Amino acid sequence: METTTTENSQRDILQYESQIWAVADLMRGAGIKDSKFPDFMMPFFALVMLESRMLNVIKKLQKDGFDREADFENFKGQFLDEDCGYNEYIVEQGKTLSDICSNDKTFEQDFENYRRGFDEKLKELLGIDRGTEQKKYLNMDGIVAELRAKKILMQTMTIWAGIDLSGFDNSAITTLEEHIKRRWADISAETAGEQYTPDDIISLIAEIVAAKIQVPVCNYVHLYDPTCGGANLLFGVADRLVSNAGYKRIATYGSEINDALYALSAIESRFRGKSTIHCGNTLTDYPFRNRPFDVIVANPPYGVNWKGYEKEIRADQTGQFNYYPSVSDGQLLFMQHILAQLGENGIAVEVHNGSTLFSGDAGSGESNIRKYIFDQDWVEAIIQMPSDEFFNTGIYTYLWIMNKNKPAERRNKVMLINGSNGWQLLKKSKGSKRREMNAEHRQKIVDALVNFQDCEIGKVFPKWHFYYNKQNITLTDVNADGEWVAHTICNDSKPHKLTLQEIRIGEQNLTKFVGVKAECGKETFDTLKAYDYKEEPMTIICTDGKSYTFDAKRNTILETTSDGTVRDLGCGKFTFKLSNSAKTQLSTIQCNIEPAFSSDYEIVPCQPNPDTHGRIENEAAIDAFLKRYIFKPYYKRDNVIGVELNFNKEFYVPEEIGSVEDILAEIRELDKELKEIEI
Repeated sequence: METTTTENSQRDILQYESQIWAVADLMRGAGIKDSKFPDFMMPFFALVMLESRMLNVIKKLQKDGFDREADFENFKGQFLDEDCGYNEYIVEQGKTLSDICSNDKTFEQDFENYRRGFDEKLKELLGIDRGTEQKKYLNMDGIVAELRAKKILMQTMTIWAGIDLSGFDNSAITTLEEHIKRRWADISAETAGEQYTPDDIISLIAEIVAAKIQVPVCNYVHLYDPTCGGANLLFGVADRLVSNAGYKRIATYGSEINDALYALSAIESRFRGKSTIHCGNTLTDYPFRNRPFDVIVANPPYGVNWKGYEKEIRADQTGQFNYYPSVSDGQLLFMQHILAQLGENGIAVEVHNGSTLFSGDAGSGESNIRKYIFDQDWVEAIIQMPSDEFFNTGIYTYLWIMNKNKPAERRNKVMLINGSNGWQLLKKSKGSKRREMNAEHRQKIVDALVNFQDCEIGKVFPKWHFYYNKQNITLTDVNADGEWVAHTICNDSKPHKLTLQEIRIGEQNLTKFVGVKAECGKETFDTLKAYDYKEEPMTIICTDGKSYTFDAKRNTILETTSDGTVRDLGCGKFTFKLSNSAKTQLSTIQCNIEPAFSSDYEIVPCQPNPDTHGRIENEAAIDAFLKRYIFKPYYKRDNVIGVELNFNKEFYVPEEIGSVEDILAEIRELDKELKEIEI
């Protein structure tokens, strides 16, 4: 894959990274904590970006023949038509931050006029002239006041004024922003769970989208990111679809809950034609309801608690949530939201950590979400990324490729692609990011996805491969001969009711007689509940002449008939139930013989084996599994089907071990070395 002009400009623009961090050194020297750097960096980056973009528009209009000096009103009208925002100091007077910073005597007044020269919408986003009850967004007024109090305002602005972004396109400026925010993520204590998507991963996502998208090049592509942050991923994919895939009409949509990041992305959107950014909670606001998207890309926060808005989520009536994951991690909520927004021919690429693959047992919210998505056949592939790819975490990450219109030959199939070995070391680490995927690594992954066949890095599975049964069973005890009362006296495993006459523990008779009827009261019932079968034997004498004794040594029940014949019924137990009689005002105990249950177990017996209609009620397969592996009698209880994925299992490569002779030779060599050390 050839290096594009955009990639070259991205490298060139990073020359300014050192200047931006000279500002950080200045702030550190003034006693500003590192964790506060994001607050101080974002508004001024936005200021420089706005000025550069406006200067570009001015140059464009002048090139088109519009003369600011000769006919300003016409020039201004054309400028406003560009809908990129307005600053009267820049547009009308032609002054820049560099001009303002060149005169220390007029700096304060000129800078105030400059800031207040922005239009109302930009002032709102920048945080200029905001009331006490209004959102501050980038809070420029507050930051300027603090820098002024520390007497470093002009020094700070002079460094920023030396950064000229007017010669770079949208994509390059977005790249610089991403690098700055990556450094913010390294030092800010407030970015837990937020993973800024690196440039190489953005390129891979864009290349996957370009290979899978079903929208003609001449049509509009409606692109959405529900967790857009500063919109690096959203606009980065859009730029690459333009520069590398030939799309010219891209409408971008984003949603972001963080006020400052929303302001950055909203400012950037002013320079991108058809672009809409929403500020608020994507999951509860559902900002673009009933608007299907052609492409959705997202890197939701990992492991972020959603308890603060759990009530609203569970009360949601939009239908976007079918199940709820643990409140400790909302990634799978975003996955459901994305699928609800994805058009019938849409493609989605989502970045997740490993928890969305396997967290939660069968029947849990997480497993049910995965099962629902697999049942709908919306998962086309999952790609494992290298570790140490992100700026503030070294964990493995995964790309979920979701497709609502899979080709016939891919239906009911899922491809796993192991891209974890496709990386090169960075010359210099960027926080936790020590590795990156080059164009060759990315192309190998895209080729595997496009071909959709088993290959060096990929395997295609029937989707049912990832389903499993969690079968609940109750085991019963058996005697040495494998006998239990369900075979001898409890027909169809139902309790055998005894016609009670006497209950004896050892020689003690616990029954009382009222006339000719044996009655047992609550005191007797309490005694029976507390009875330890390891003590004296219990004997139940029935009105039909039979008696039943629990044999503690064999853990079985013996039946003795009126003629003295003794039969071992197998393992079982006596159960008692207390009932009240309205006529006699006495309590009567009912006695039964039942199987003796040992324990309840959860077994994961086998994968479902669906029939031609996709039904997965597979009793025969479960019975065959239990018969093969369970050696005690059991009762089947509930069966729950779960879905989980395990890359380590599917791509496991056993370690090669040398021959016995080689191992023994190595041991002898080690012994020799140890003896030499002792000497």
